[in-house]
Amino acid sequence: MTETATNMRLKLPITCFILEIILIILFGVLVEYDHDTGASKDHGHGNNSSSTHSAYENEFYYRYPSFQDVHVMIFIGFGFLMTFLQRYGFSSVGFNFLIAAFSLQWATLMQGFFHGMKGGKIHVGVLSMINADFCTGSVLISFGAVLGKTSPIQLLIMAIFEVTLFAVNEYILVTILGTRDAGGSMTIHTFGAYFGLMVTRILYRPHLDKSKHKNSSVYHSDLFAMIGTLYLWMFWPSFNSAITEHGAPQHRTALNTYYSLAACTMSTYAMSALTAHDGKLDMVHIQNAALAGGVAAGTAGEMMLTPSGSMIVGFLAGVISVLGFKYLSPILEEKLKIQDTCGIHNLHGMPGVLGAIVGAVTSALATKDVYGEGFKDVFPDLEEGRTSSMQGSIQAISLAITLGIALLGGLIVGFILKLPVFGAPDDASCFEDSIYWEVPGEEEKSHDNELAAVMTEESEKLNS
Repeated sequence: MTETATNMRLKLPITCFILEIILIILFGVLVEYDHDTGASKDHGHGNNSSSTHSAYENEFYYRYPSFQDVHVMIFIGFGFLMTFLQRYGFSSVGFNFLIAAFSLQWATLMQGFFHGMKGGKIHVGVLSMINADFCTGSVLISFGAVLGKTSPIQLLIMAIFEVTLFAVNEYILVTILGTRDAGGSMTIHTFGAYFGLMVTRILYRPHLDKSKHKNSSVYHSDLFAMIGTLYLWMFWPSFNSAITEHGAPQHRTALNTYYSLAACTMSTYAMSALTAHDGKLDMVHIQNAALAGGVAAGTAGEMMLTPSGSMIVGFLAGVISVLGFKYLSPILEEKLKIQDTCGIHNLHGMPGVLGAIVGAVTSALATKDVYGEGFKDVFPDLEEGRTSSMQGSIQAISLAITLGIALLGGLIVGFILKLPVFGAPDDASCFEDSIYWEVPGEEEKSHDNELAAVMTEESEKLNS
């Protein structure tokens, strides 16, 4: 591929400027502060306030700590988790930063459109910020499947469509069907994984082996990736509990996720050593599979899963994830031509499906005797005539709908991204920062190569 084809000097600025100008205009026309945020609706902070609504009843007070944790996961956790490629660290963190900044703005609009506009306006506050970050997380999961093989413009185009489809799927599940999925095992992880897998299938590169030597890690790149892993691991209880009901449901979700992650980590280490012929641990497994417990606890996190039940779910998630990395990923690439760079099927896809199944079973078994007064907080629709078995069936149907929308959407978007105008790298240039970034040392390296070529030419002349 020629330098002109991947040159971003005009393509990227034009794309970014146009998208941001459109966003600013749409925000100006459609978006305003919500009840807890606007100055005219301020609920007072002193003795002179005539309002009965105290500052501690503002959503910000309860939600912002969780939002901070989720935000760190999006920008540091996901970004650094993908720095394992030896020559693609700038792009992993940098493109993650770019598409996350765009996606959270676009998600605010799309989720606002579908989740109810009041008086023709989209109302924003700390809850909309968290939900926009959730949607962004789904896009970043898909990014993991195409990592190293796509241009920043392709990623932005993918984000436009994926955010829109995410909002549609979320609306169908949460608003229409009344699906319970607080931590997003279905809406975030399963959707993002299978959307990304379908996109990378359509973008299949039969000659990707030309870049095979760069599609690997080195000692320091794996260490950087572990930074992302640890941030994600620490903050996952906040991720799953961020939008649950205040009090016991939120407390329970954090606890269930906490124990699920711990059990998952133990089974990950065990399976990593067990599946290696020499018993040595594989850093790829530790970086990824140890997080699968957080994914799998997403749907049932707010339910009465019990601490031991959460640990069982996490334990199984770790086992499934490691087996996926060890045995399934090579089969997917060889047989189905799915080139999944980060192994998102093993971290988000299969554990997401496991989480959805656990949520369906736990919902079907829910009774008022177990939940007591908290029954209506976790299952509000069951208070209106729906039975537990019906809720369990709806949870299962929601998984099928999510898979359908993700796969069909990924299929269509994949074909759109194949258009040559978006500046994708050629097969020999994949997993390489220097195509899109100024890399320190590259200019000197290029100069040394030119000098060596000149000296070789002069030497040949003298010898002749």
